Amino acid sequence: MLKNKVAIVTGGGQGIGRAIALRFAREGADVVVAGRTLEKVEVTAKDIEEIGSRSLALKADVSVASDVARMVKAAVDKFGRIDILVNNAGIVIRKNFFDYPEEYTEEDWNKTMDINLKGVFLCCKEVVPVMLKQRKGKIVNISSMSGLSGDRGGAYGPSKAGVINLTASMALELAPYKINVNVICPGAIETPMSAPATATPEKTERMLRCIPYGRIGQPEDIASAALFLASDESDYMVGSVVIVDGGMMTTFCCY
Repeated sequence: MLKNKVAIVTGGGQGIGRAIALRFAREGADVVVAGRTLEKVEVTAKDIEEIGSRSLALKADVSVASDVARMVKAAVDKFGRIDILVNNAGIVIRKNFFDYPEEYTEEDWNKTMDINLKGVFLCCKEVVPVMLKQRKGKIVNISSMSGLSGDRGGAYGPSKAGVINLTASMALELAPYKINVNVICPGAIETPMSAPATATPEKTERMLRCIPYGRIGQPEDIASAALFLASDESDYMVGSVVIVDGGMMTTFCCY
């Protein structure tokens, strides 16, 4: 589905980002894997090359404009184009700012917003000019179910809600240029970032009661949705919010 395409995947060293990068590679794409920990993205890049696609591992903090500019330049220098951008990099700082306001600092808020929301803006700001020259491109933003409903954890939900709104704004501006911008909202997905939510059998059982499909999601579930949105099969999707959560949004459960 992605033969001869070039993709950038941020936060590609683990979890959802790694699964997306590997799935794209299996579908024929060359993949730039970016993340804050070089060793992790290098492992993903090596696995991509073993699949048979080309790859480039880059250390980059998406909240730093110079890092993002360097990432995009390196991608164009190596591959000559950028067809797909997946804005996956994100963090969660697990503190409840109303239960314990003295523990949730302004630094916690700013760091979350900088990576989860500003990072999407910075990556798009650098990649969109490349796609405009090509008159085609796919941008897939990774938000969260928390961006659609209230959630514990300070700035995480608000930052992910911002990603959904930013997606709509960019989709409106870029659709005339055949650049599709859409967003995925994962539910409970088994990743290192979500590990505390399933740290005990009791927590896991409580979460499963909120998932009608009966299992916790895997990174590959999100990779499948990302593949569709990155492919030509989704050309008529503009500003869509794709929920991949096993049915959690259909319940009134609050785990």
